[in-house]
Amino acid sequence: MKTTKTLSPLLKDPQLHNEPVIVRVNDFTNRAAKEFAAEMNKAHNTGQPVIPVVIDSYGGHVYSLMSMISSIKHAELPVATIIEGKAMSCGAILFTFGTEGLRFMDPDATLMIHDVSSAVWGKVEEIKADTAEADRLNQKVYRMMAHNCGKKEDYFLDIIHQRGHADWFIDAAEAAHHNLANQIRVPKFNVIANVQIDFE
Repeated sequence: MKTTKTLSPLLKDPQLHNEPVIVRVNDFTNRAAKEFAAEMNKAHNTGQPVIPVVIDSYGGHVYSLMSMISSIKHAELPVATIIEGKAMSCGAILFTFGTEGLRFMDPDATLMIHDVSSAVWGKVEEIKADTAEADRLNQKVYRMMAHNCGKKEDYFLDIIHQRGHADWFIDAAEAAHHNLANQIRVPKFNVIANVQIDFE
């Protein structure tokens, strides 16, 4: 995503004390979730009117995703999500948390949705508990996605079930069809610095 700056000619020695923040997401780990929260908080102190979140990820841990979702839900600014390259698994879910109208996807990008995976091993009861938790999270994230996209809560659950629970790879046009993506393009981020003096 390109960033351009437009500065007033009245600014002879321009210097931004707080550069606008663009949050980039590549991984879904505990560390990445903490960095995401810190960047989101930082963005609220720059004066920028929107927080761009650029996603290029194969996915990761669902609990780290839930932490990032919490950061977006508690944001006081609109959040624009932008897919550059790929948004798979957790990346696809996070993408849908962009403010309606501000979900951008590069025309050549790929989005992939699939069930929450469970890789536990151990005693039978531990496996049962882990499988139940994976199913709970699976139901939760699919319904969150449906809500974000203005669909009935079982919309994506039904599609995944019809597809035999296989990985679902989606191009930009199909993402727009399901209202996952609002705009098939990567936006430019324009920073405008100006001086205004009013007389009373």
